[in-house]
Amino acid sequence: MSQIPKQPTTKLFYKLALFGYVGLLILMPVWLFLISPREGHSIGFMFVVYILPLLLPLRGIIKDKPYTFAWANFIVLIYFIHGFTLLWISSSELVWVLLELLFSTCMFIGCTYYARHRGQELGLKIRKLKEDLADEKSAHENER
Repeated sequence: MSQIPKQPTTKLFYKLALFGYVGLLILMPVWLFLISPREGHSIGFMFVVYILPLLLPLRGIIKDKPYTFAWANFIVLIYFIHGFTLLWISSSELVWVLLELLFSTCMFIGCTYYARHRGQELGLKIRKLKEDLADEKSAHENER
């Protein structure tokens, strides 16, 4: 994305995020289509609900965009909640559930801190609400 090199901490979180992301990309279709197909659900439904959300941030992750890593956390929470739900109700799939929780946790932590550290390295900044309000207030005062 940029010529600015990544710091070692940033690289670590990048690798952690990719580990979790690629792990989920491999685990979910293998688990849900090959190892333990869900009865009563069509393949299309399973794809849309469990695989398609993982594909949404793929382009931004490949292009190494910190903003994509940040919003990918909203998607990974689906898998985190799914894993905890199955942990509670399905002891027969414990290994797969634990893998889903491992990958989703790694992706969440990696994406969170990678977006933060890389954003700081690149000088990206999300304006604070109070800055926006101050700008708006000064604009209104200038109109008077």
